Amino acid sequence: MERLSPREGGRRLSSTGEQSTNLPPQIMDRLASQSSRRSTSSFAQIPAKSGEALKIEYRWLNEDRPDAPIAMFLHEGLGSIAMWKDWPQALCDQLGFRGLVYSRPGYGASTPRESGAKWPVDFLHVQAQDVLPALLDTLRIDHAERARMWMIGHSDGGSIALLHASAFPDSLAGVIAIAPHVFVEDRSVTAIGQASVQYTQGDLRQRLSRYHADVDSAFYGWNDIWLSTEFRHWNITRLLSSIRCPLLAIQGEDDEYATMAQIDIIPAHAPHAKLVKLPACGHSPHKQCPEMLDAAITAFVIKTAA
Repeated sequence: MERLSPREGGRRLSSTGEQSTNLPPQIMDRLASQSSRRSTSSFAQIPAKSGEALKIEYRWLNEDRPDAPIAMFLHEGLGSIAMWKDWPQALCDQLGFRGLVYSRPGYGASTPRESGAKWPVDFLHVQAQDVLPALLDTLRIDHAERARMWMIGHSDGGSIALLHASAFPDSLAGVIAIAPHVFVEDRSVTAIGQASVQYTQGDLRQRLSRYHADVDSAFYGWNDIWLSTEFRHWNITRLLSSIRCPLLAIQGEDDEYATMAQIDIIPAHAPHAKLVKLPACGHSPHKQCPEMLDAAITAFVIKTAA
């Protein structure tokens, strides 16, 4: 297990690609010839078990690098493409990767959750094993390309990345799970209950509405399942032993949604996993301590590729 200090984070790249982290020469050379490009969202139609196709909002980053590996970003339980803001682009520029960001059904500009519908207890499994592979198929990302792909998930997205890697153990170059949930804790339930109060009595609904076409679809799909009695027994730890690809699990030591037990238990089931704990950082490292997060991810990817 590694605990980074704030000084180990380095600095973010500027829009010109300049930076002052101690990156290897090959990464520095690649950055010197590349520039960040903003992309717009597109939409894919994927089949759904209900019979009606789902509209999935997605966005490619750095499309001018067709031969580069793909980093696929999986958002948190209240996230979307827009809510990631610039972090996926900055990380892809630092790594020299293409990026693929998408909004899951119920989020962003993707097909909203039907009014009154409840996510099932296995909703994260469905996303990992059905929706995500269907999107990759629709985008014609073949198995050879998937074998070079890194899956980077935050919170619920981190859980989905773990579930996907366990279901398709030979399909990825690696997984970066940021503040993933592998079982349900009282701290998570308490924090999500507090979010419900902020949504109905505070300004959370207004703030989230900037990132979702149907904000109630996004919020209540997440909130209701996490606060349900049935979900209290949700646990994916036994599935982690099926993960074969390189695995980095990162969590802030001040995570308000989970204790460090979430990542501490991972090596008991996936001994090859590397853990990084970020001091003075909460549940969203890409917002709260991006320099430390980027340094940890970059070092892991480079070491894995060596």
